[in-house]
Formats: sequence, structure tokens, C-alpha cells
Amino acid sequence: MKRSRLARLAVAAAAVTGLILSGCADADPPPGGSNGSINVLSVGNPPMQNLKKLTKKYFTAETGIEVNYTLLPENDVRRRMDREFARQGGHYDVASVSAYEVPIYSERGWLAPLDSYVKSDADFDQGDIFPNLVESLTGADGRIYAQPFYGEGSFLAYRKDLFRKEGLSMPANPTWEQVASLAKEIDGTDGSSGICLRGLPGWGQNLTPINTVVNTFGGAWYDMEWNARLTSPEFRKAVRFYVDLIREHGQADAHRMGFLEVLDAFVAGRCAMWYDATVLASSVEADGSAVKGKVGYVPAPHDRTEKAGWLWTWAWGIQEASENKDAAWKFISWASSKEYQEQVAGELGWTSAPAGNRKSLYTNPEYQQAAEAWYRQEYKAATDSADPRNPGVGPRPYPGIGFVGIPEFAVLGTAVSEQIAAAIAGRQSVDAALEKSQDIAQAAVAKYRGE
Repeated sequence: MKRSRLARLAVAAAAVTGLILSGCADADPPPGGSNGSINVLSVGNPPMQNLKKLTKKYFTAETGIEVNYTLLPENDVRRRMDREFARQGGHYDVASVSAYEVPIYSERGWLAPLDSYVKSDADFDQGDIFPNLVESLTGADGRIYAQPFYGEGSFLAYRKDLFRKEGLSMPANPTWEQVASLAKEIDGTDGSSGICLRGLPGWGQNLTPINTVVNTFGGAWYDMEWNARLTSPEFRKAVRFYVDLIREHGQADAHRMGFLEVLDAFVAGRCAMWYDATVLASSVEADGSAVKGKVGYVPAPHDRTEKAGWLWTWAWGIQEASENKDAAWKFISWASSKEYQEQVAGELGWTSAPAGNRKSLYTNPEYQQAAEAWYRQEYKAATDSADPRNPGVGPRPYPGIGFVGIPEFAVLGTAVSEQIAAAIAGRQSVDAALEKSQDIAQAAVAKYRGE
């Protein structure tokens, strides 16, 4: 083996080791709940912040169950959740799991199945949940392991006022090349960036949109023999396109900006276009947003595939080691219910209701009126995403649109995201980032190749 390759493998090993150690450095979580309380670990997104505000008034007052929340940024909550569930310490009764964690956690016995609770809780109305979300939260054994708090696809938002000012038109179903051309033409209009995109490291941060670009450009992480393909022409073209688009027409310091930071930039009027999650549209159209009423929405841009949007859900799962499963289900049944959507609407307006999870929301005239600007595109994105089993061009041995559906991806994906973020920051070339990433990806799945 050449010395240069040995050096790259050393870098890869150091990156993976560093991530594992960082996951072990979190402070210990609080003690587990009791019959009168439960502990909930969750990503600290705006819908979860709203849930926390309304819990005492609506859930605790009705059930007498106190809820202790730990809300963390996405990268931090994933490290905490992986450690907690692997240990099965029972400190947290409920956690916000996703379509990525459910297959892995359920196979390892870390999540409690919810089928018996669903069967005995007719008011929950399981049939109202979007079938694609139910499928994504079902284990290999056919049992349900989580219930969606909200679901999302991805779409492109654009400033209609700036487009009119520059005499530009947004295609109804844009390609990425069209988006890049528009970003170049509109960049700098009224001080805005041509487009804003996630650049912050994290497999659930910059890699989520990047993976959709890789898929539609014809790339894949692995071939059917589990050989890494991160230096293939298609993968290189996709990542180079994304990095160049940010560096040439994106926001400053993009490598420091995840979905919340980019949302803040768009809401403040600093972006002409923005590709991200449909669930964030309610924040764009909220009172106080500088761009409320000025935004149009179109499907996720594509290239070689017809569809390119991701499918995602933050959902509630119960730790198998929890001693408070009945109370935990009561919380889930409320937090993922039609009743909770109505309570949020009464307090904060229909645009703040968790969306993308229940069919009934999209036949509700009040929601249709409140979310008139985007609910049709939101519904389409949540129900007509790329195929999670085959989202790109050609076969692949793993499922997932915005992620690679294998346990190793939590570590290897974050390591690769660090390399790409360094390219976005201008600290290394895309080719250098992908050469290092190729070694990380190849080493991560050696056991699948029988090595």
C-alpha cells in the first residue's frame, strides 16, 4: 500500500475515533422519570419548542403527568440519543427518533413496539397517518416503533418580489442547472445572496441536502458489492456543484450554518432562494418574518431523476428500558394527535400546527386558508418524494434519500460532512475532501465486504 494512502487512512481513522469519543463526552442525563413524570429527549426545533410551551396547560393538566424536556441541537441530540439507547439506561422515556434510527434501534431491541398501544387507543386514529411515514417507522419485524410528530419533504423557496424586480421566472419543476443560473443572475439583489444552503457539518445537516443532489446527479455512496463510490465522476460532480454554488452565490460563512441558521437568514431577507425542509415554511410565513407573503415554493430541484425531494420525520419512540411506558404512550398519543394540532392552532395559529404527518390536516379548510401559500407543495413533497429504496440512478445496497440507511452512517456520514464543510470553507479542494471521504466510507463497511 502506498504511503499516501496509508496517510489518508490514518486521517480517516482519526476522524472516526474523534467522533466516537465526542459522543462519550456528553454530561450524564437526568434520572429516569416516575409514574408521575417522564423524561423526553428531543431535537430543539421550533415545533418541539412550541410543544414544550403547551405541555403543562394541555397534557399535564389533563393527565397529571409532568414532562421533563431535554431539547438540544440536532448534532448534540443524536450523540446523546445514540449513547442513551445503546446503554439502555432508562434515563429518557421518550426520544425524538427518525426514519434513520427506527430500523437500527428496533433491530437491536432498543425501542419498545407500539402496536398494542395503537390497537387500544382508537382516538389516536392510526389510519390518518400518512402511509409512507408509517412504513418508515416500522421495524423489520412489521411492528410500529414510533409515531410521527411531523413529517417533511424538501422544496425550493424563492423570493417572488426579487424575481419580479430582476425580470426572472422560476420554472414549475426546476433543474439544479436552472437554479444555479438563477442564483447567478439574482445574486446581490437588494443585498441578498443568490441562494442559501446548509454547510454546517453533520450527517443530518449539510449531508441531507447534498445527498439529494448526489442521488439526482447519478451518484451513490456504494455499489452493490459495498465498494465506496465517493470518488466516482457522478459523486464528484454533485459535490463540486453544491460547493461551488455556495461559494459563488451562497451566504457568507456557510460552513458554520445549519438549517436553523439558514432559516434565520432567509426569514431576515438575506437570501433570494433557499433549498430545505417543507416544515420550515410556517416560520417563513410567520408574523415578524421579513419575507412573509413574498415567497413562492416549487419542488426539490432535480437533474437526472424525475424526483429529488427527501422524506423525513421526527417521531416519538419509547426506550425499551423505560419503566414508564404507559405514561410515555399517553404523551406520544397526545403529541402526535389531531387534538394537539387543534390546540396549537388555538394558541399559535394553524401555521404553527405540526404538519406532514396526518392526512386530515390537508382537508381542513382552516389549515388550507392559513397555509394557502405552501400547503399544496407541502402535501406533494410529503407524499411524493424520491423513492427511499432507490432514490437515484441505478441500484444501491442501502435505503435512504438524505442518508445512508446503515448503522455506520451516523459516524462515517458526520466524518464525511466535516471534509465537505472544509471544502465549503475553502480550506481544501473538493477532490481532496472526497479522496479522504472515500477512505472513510470504504473502511466503515469492510465487514459488509467480508473483510
